[in-house]
Amino acid sequence: MTKLKTLRQRVGSIGSRFATQAHEGKERDRQRRQTNEWRAWYASARWRKLRIKVLRRDLYVCQRTGVLLIGKHPAPNSPVVDHIKAHRGDPALFWDEKNLHAVSKAYHDSTKQAEEAKEIKGTWD
Repeated sequence: MTKLKTLRQRVGSIGSRFATQAHEGKERDRQRRQTNEWRAWYASARWRKLRIKVLRRDLYVCQRTGVLLIGKHPAPNSPVVDHIKAHRGDPALFWDEKNLHAVSKAYHDSTKQAEEAKEIKGTWD
């Protein structure tokens, strides 16, 4: 019986760590929205309409890998509308439909982020 009580305590402490990480993530997102006003554009009705338009145009297929975008977030095959050229707060680039394409979350969160990090590093060198 004592072992079960010890196990419960460990499981409880793991849960609280996850809760803390989730809270820290929300706080980080809030700070980023305050620092970069353009982040609020992603929450607008205009963006939601444009996003759906791009997904339909691209037939819910990842334009980089060919994966069918049928997953629900956070699935790797969930749809993400990505800026081809990073907008960095430029409204013309942000809202330009020609600068947008549908990609999978897996592609966006790995390959695309690595490419953008390399571009940023290249500008500092």
